[in-house]
Amino acid sequence: MTALPRLMIAAPMTGQGKTTIATGLMAALRDAGHAVSGHKVGPDYIDPGYHALATGRPGRNLDPHLVGEDRVAPLLLHGARGADVAVVEGVMGLHDGRLGTDGFASSAHVAALTRTPVVLVVDVSRMSRSVGALVAGMAAYDPAVEVAGVILNQAGSARNVAEITRAVRLPVLGVVHRDERIAAPSRHLGLVPVSERAESARVVERLGEHIARQVDLDALLALARSAPALDARPWDPARELAAPSAARPVVAVAGGRAFTFRYTEAEELLTAAGCEVVGFDPLGDTELPAGTRGIYLGGGFPEVYADRLAANRGLLAELRSAVRDGVPTVAECAGLLYLAESLDGEAMAGAVPARARMTERLTLRYPEAVSPGDTLLTRAGEKATGHEFHRTRLTPGASGDSPAWDIDGTAEGFASPTLHASYLHVHWAGHPRFAARFAAAVHSRPSPTTTLNGEPPAPLLSRPSPTTTLNRRPTADNPLSPSPTTTLNRRPTADNPLSPSPTTTLNGQPAAGSIPLPVADPLRHHGDVEARGGLLDFAVNVYAGERPAWLDRALRESLGRAAVYPDPEPARAAIARRHARRPAEVLPTAGAAEAFTLIARLRPWRRPVVVHPQFTEPHAALEQAGHTVTSVLCTAGDGFAFDPAAVPGDADLVMIGNPTNPTGVLHPAAALRRLCRPGRLVVVDEAFMDAVPEEPESLVGERAEGLVVLRSLTKHWSIPGIRAGYVVGDEAAVRDLGRAQTPWSVSAPAIAATVACTGEEAVPEALERARALDGQRTFLETGLREAGLEFVPSLAPFVLVRVGEGVHARLREQGIAVRRADTFPGLDASWVRVAVRPPETTRHLLAALTRTREAEEELCGTRD
Repeated sequence: MTALPRLMIAAPMTGQGKTTIATGLMAALRDAGHAVSGHKVGPDYIDPGYHALATGRPGRNLDPHLVGEDRVAPLLLHGARGADVAVVEGVMGLHDGRLGTDGFASSAHVAALTRTPVVLVVDVSRMSRSVGALVAGMAAYDPAVEVAGVILNQAGSARNVAEITRAVRLPVLGVVHRDERIAAPSRHLGLVPVSERAESARVVERLGEHIARQVDLDALLALARSAPALDARPWDPARELAAPSAARPVVAVAGGRAFTFRYTEAEELLTAAGCEVVGFDPLGDTELPAGTRGIYLGGGFPEVYADRLAANRGLLAELRSAVRDGVPTVAECAGLLYLAESLDGEAMAGAVPARARMTERLTLRYPEAVSPGDTLLTRAGEKATGHEFHRTRLTPGASGDSPAWDIDGTAEGFASPTLHASYLHVHWAGHPRFAARFAAAVHSRPSPTTTLNGEPPAPLLSRPSPTTTLNRRPTADNPLSPSPTTTLNRRPTADNPLSPSPTTTLNGQPAAGSIPLPVADPLRHHGDVEARGGLLDFAVNVYAGERPAWLDRALRESLGRAAVYPDPEPARAAIARRHARRPAEVLPTAGAAEAFTLIARLRPWRRPVVVHPQFTEPHAALEQAGHTVTSVLCTAGDGFAFDPAAVPGDADLVMIGNPTNPTGVLHPAAALRRLCRPGRLVVVDEAFMDAVPEEPESLVGERAEGLVVLRSLTKHWSIPGIRAGYVVGDEAAVRDLGRAQTPWSVSAPAIAATVACTGEEAVPEALERARALDGQRTFLETGLREAGLEFVPSLAPFVLVRVGEGVHARLREQGIAVRRADTFPGLDASWVRVAVRPPETTRHLLAALTRTREAEEELCGTRD
């Protein structure tokens, strides 16, 4: 029996903040003087990187699918050697595991295998007493899982916290209040790797301080110490295999920013097998480590660095020569792409006959693979469990190599007696025979050939690939954002990297302390959060003028109908008259936000697409409904113009804003019409179309199969507190949305506002407001141009401006709130969105920008 204080941080579903809480707890415990080990349920590589930063120890994975049930507890004990306490971060929802397996490999499964008490993290920002019911159900669902406490995340008022605490019948071990500074951003596969965030250490430090103040560390430690001793002994790589010889052959392991994904146990197994593991960085090292007799290329994001990898031609040539000469080589996912002929048109090593390109389609599998023949790692008929998680597609050429795997009847990868390259990630702790065979091949490999003068032979030159570069490849100017964004756990990305590049100022110089603060959920970050605290508001896109008297009167009169359930029919009729539509083609909603949720839940979408950068609620609603979202990115280099051809042909849902928030670009109606096709729903969000004089390019009056248009009344009419919007479009789609709508969701005041704002009296007033905004925007853009700032010409009540990283914070210090843009997929922290305001207000912003520039220039002059 082995004692180990331990606890698991889990959640009812994805997006509750468990990574933030778990990482912060690890950091807080370490700061309190404890030796902490961090563990992650599932195959994820990125979260353990944050755990390592918080604990100072390697992050470890616990995955029954990858390593088998019997090895989970031993691997936990192995990773926790010398630690006072182990903190295990769960995955997805507590009971969510491999589909069709009753929760196999779920957090609950691992908790049961390791007899680890569970602390639930629950986002309570939109709940009160219902938290009690949710927690009670989670606690009672599986008797083998001990749910021992709760941490309330994203907590609001003290009254609401007290209400929740009374309703929850388990110990509340922490109340973590909203703080947009303490979350990790997304990449297109999940969170942004630690290696890509210069500010990661500072973020984790802030996390630890924040969590230490808001959770009961003593109670959590007491809970961890209550965990029973485990009837297992720590996993030991030396028991799994032995060194084939007394030699210490060098295995070159790719690392650096482009190759961050590998399991620590793989290196431990190679070391136990008598190999000397030596890292090299394909971005910076010009040759393989001296004496290399084996090569291990793990996963990562080579697509982000494809141009830099391609520029390192000497290393690519040496790598290609080594593989062709029979140096034992293992490549997984990113490693496979690195060995290919090209990646997004950039020449790679050319060691395997294939070309790779980024796509918007996520491949996510948790398969059992079969070896079709004898290879470097496998023997014919052997099975292995692994996982795939990538967004690239490989086009193979002619090859004499065998496939590496047969997965569900499909041949995948390349393999030979000296090569094993595939998309599949395999955890070697679960399959130590693969490590043993690789090590044996390395030991049997002769020392690198030398010339008569003792020097290695000159490497062959690599040949450039004729493949052309795709126009959606990530570049420094156009990072493909977490996200994640077609990420699963988002959450984000990356797909939306929050300032992965060095922080710069208006004049391009580094700015101390200008690192953008992370947010809890980039997709759910909006301008209203920015404008709090009495700041001058350029963050919220609500018309700054007074409401019309007739609208105020209608709102007051609606209170007289508060005693009866609301009837939306008057609003439906008014909208139909305004846009010359049939009432059956209209659905009043509680703002556009309700429409996004209804659409997300309307069907089991196979491939929903969101065009970015744009308002993120459609994306968030789809993710919350359990869908994997494909992002199509418009780029600054193209003026954020939209190309319908960029949308995958198999997309069955496409959501796009027009004019788009935050770019202000008005897309041609003709381009949007091209999206319509049988079997596809096209959703055009025209929330800001009423701010465009005469509403050119609007599709609100157009009848087309599968086309729906969303409108919001809250911005143009200065009533964000009255959730009023509507859907207009394809009658069948509108009918289905209406059937999914909760009864009485549109309130009496919202109905009254809708009737008033779509009536005849509102038409000239709406046009007058749009023209006023047009003049105010011209004043703003003129000032930005005179200040030498890059901006996107806009037709919306806001302008997207590239001010430089750190300026968002500098403006806040001067009492001015602008909307940070790095939470929009496809944008980074150098951009902000500025709401259009009257000239007398805008002058304050322009003056603050001037002061910021002058201060930075003075600072740089001092440094010089």
